[in-house]
Parts: sequence; C-alpha cells; structure tokens
Amino acid sequence: MSTIPDITHGADDIVVPFQVEEIDLRGRVIRLGRSVSTMIDRHGYPAPVARVLAEATALTLLLGSGLKFDGRLILQTQTNGPVRMVVVDVATPDRVRALARFDAEAVDAAIAAGHAEPAALLGDGQLVMTIDQGGDMQRYQGIVSLDGQGLEKAADQYFRQSEQIDTRVRLAAAEEFVAGDEGLTRAWRAGGVLVQHLPKASTGHRDLDPGDAPDGTAIPEPDEAWAEARALTDTIGDDELVDRNLSPERLLFRLFHERGVRVFDAQDVREHCTCSRDRINGIIRSFSGDERRDMVEDGAITVTCEYCSTSYRFAPGEFDLAE
Repeated sequence: MSTIPDITHGADDIVVPFQVEEIDLRGRVIRLGRSVSTMIDRHGYPAPVARVLAEATALTLLLGSGLKFDGRLILQTQTNGPVRMVVVDVATPDRVRALARFDAEAVDAAIAAGHAEPAALLGDGQLVMTIDQGGDMQRYQGIVSLDGQGLEKAADQYFRQSEQIDTRVRLAAAEEFVAGDEGLTRAWRAGGVLVQHLPKASTGHRDLDPGDAPDGTAIPEPDEAWAEARALTDTIGDDELVDRNLSPERLLFRLFHERGVRVFDAQDVREHCTCSRDRINGIIRSFSGDERRDMVEDGAITVTCEYCSTSYRFAPGEFDLAE
C-alpha cells in the first residue's frame, strides 16, 4: 500500500502532482480557497456565476501548472449563455487572475427555471486556450466547442484533439460559511483533478521508481489500465474535491492505494493581478491626444482594472492632450 507523506502545505491554494506507475497514470489535484474567494468577492458575482468562474479557474491552473516554461495560459469562453464570457489568466508557475461577464436577467431566469448548472449557464460557443511563451515565441491556440457540454468534457476533448492523450478532468466549486471574529461569513472553494494515461510504449521509459503496490499486483493492459483509472476518477464526489478536511494526498490515497500512488511536492498558487499604475499610464499614452481628452471625466482620467477592480486616477496634466 502507498505511504501518505507528512503534509507540510496548507490544504488550500495548492496543486499536487502525482503518478501511478502501475497503470501508467500521471495527474494533478488542485484545491483553491482564499485565492478564488477573493476574486469572486471583489466582483460580487451571483452564486451560479461564481461557481462557473471558480471551476474555470481550477481548470486553468490544472493545465497551467503542467507547463515547463515561464509564460501565460489564458482560458476564455465565448458563448451565447447567460454567462457570456469567462477569462482566466495564469502566469506560470503560480499567479492567477480571472473575470466573468454575464447577463444578470438571463442568470436570474436560469435560476428560476432550475437551469443554473455551469454547463447550462455557459451554453453554446467556444472555449479557447492560448499558450504564450513570451518573447519571440509563437503563440499556440486551441479551440474547443462547448455546445452545452461544460468545462470538464471540453477539457477532455481539448486533450484528445490537441495532444491525443487520454485525459479525464473533474471539477467542483462550492460556497461555504466560515466562522470568524465577526460571525459567519461566506467563502468560496474550488477543486479539481486531472488524470492522463501515458502508456510505456509512448514514452519508452519510466523516470520514477514504481509505486509501492503489493507484490504480485497484476499490471493491466493499456486499454484496461485507462478504463480503471477513468472509473476510479469518476467515483470522486464533488464534496471530496472541495472538502477542506480532506487533503489532496489523502484523496489520492483513497483512489489509488491499491496500485501505489506517488505524490510529489505541492505547488502554491495565488491570486495576483498584473495591472499597475505604470502599465495603465503606458496604455493611456498609446492613445492620441483627442482620445485622451475624451477620457477626461470630472477633471481626471480614471481607469478601472476589469480583473481586480483597482481604479487608477490620473490628472490630465500628466499627458499631452494636444498630440
């Protein structure tokens, strides 16, 4: 049986990589708390919209944490549902920001009709994944049709068509009450797991020692191994993905202890916006003098970041409005 390591990280805002050698499986588990709750609270999203944003954030971090370079992974949905657009921007390895745009009346109607699940709120459209390695490197962009299938199935499809890798993704988000000095407050949590099948035949070797499965454990054929991994992953309950009292390590032990699961060091993630006064200043200077004059309201040029809602106020005299 596998040995569960001492848990040195907090249970929230981490990504935990793992590998199950006996069935040629690798993957990552994510658990989000303060980071995703901060982004949601800042905008005051309705609960169903918050859930969509939280799941999208978990998915993007699951994908971005697997990149081996410093760059950005941007997930964007463009759909006809009540939640028109979601954007999650991950700066590898550990920074994330996100926003959602939605039709409030359409969201209320969906709630009243009992159709407030994330897949229904997104509706039909596209999910676009953009990988930016920075510098002179060419961007890679993958596009997947949503068509009411939701983020989990769209992610599975993305890997099938872009990398031809058998992949299963599970996502969950939930609101909870947290006791504090001022009584009970609401907070959001999100979690997810990504598992991928990488048969020996496709890699030529194994980099890690095999797990500590019992002697005599039968090694299944590749198709059987993936069927087993997928079936085990599908047994995970949404509550297990967001349970603050169930660490990612123990969740993995529940799933794969019979095969031997190897857990690697957790990677911290944090909510972080890349906006700054200098950056906004540069954007304003990219406009013409006439355009800058049109920006002046109540004696100032004010720009509010869509991601973090920080407002930057500039005096018109800081710019040449005559250009």
